[in-house]
Amino acid sequence: MTSVVLVDDQALVRDGLRLILELAGIDVLGEAADGAEGVRVVEQTRPDVVLMDLRMPRMDGVEATGRLVAAGCPSRILVLTTFDGEEHTYAALRAGAAGFLLKDVGGERLVAAVEAAAHGEMPLAPAVVARLVASYVQRPPADTRSRLTPLSEREVEVLGLVGAGRSNPEIAHDLFISLATVKTHVRHILAKLDLRDRAQAIVLAHECGLVEALPRGAARG
Repeated sequence: MTSVVLVDDQALVRDGLRLILELAGIDVLGEAADGAEGVRVVEQTRPDVVLMDLRMPRMDGVEATGRLVAAGCPSRILVLTTFDGEEHTYAALRAGAAGFLLKDVGGERLVAAVEAAAHGEMPLAPAVVARLVASYVQRPPADTRSRLTPLSEREVEVLGLVGAGRSNPEIAHDLFISLATVKTHVRHILAKLDLRDRAQAIVLAHECGLVEALPRGAARG
């Protein structure tokens, strides 16, 4: 059974999330009303997945995510956001979040995202990816292109699509290659660039300007 901890400063939100998840057979191991308490509860319970709000008192979700990742916590952290500012969402990815969802996500998609995260996938709300891409198109990338030297041309292309929020099946469709080949490319990209997971790959793709270099339709997804 998949297990979850809820970290959100609004009790009503936590109650709604708990109801949806428990009805779907997911075990809610605990709750917290701020990041500091969330770190403590997660370290005690070690859930498969943490649903983490971004804006909270005492300690926000970005700092809490960073602390858990730095401590080697195996829980996968899904950020819950209203997305009123892309900087917080981007900072959460940099801190090690495994994905992000909009707070108005429906119950069925919430459950699917939690289960996907528990199995090592990276749920990404398409609207959030689109806003992140749009924001980075308007600013110059950091001078990190030299980091891409170990990659082949095809791997750079795949990394750009990962950064745009494409799933593996979508990348396979866009590049006219098999799903197995995409998975191999992604695995090689993470290994060659010493990246922990797909979240870090997305951050690097944005920092290197790969997403803004995509055709407009591809970047929007």
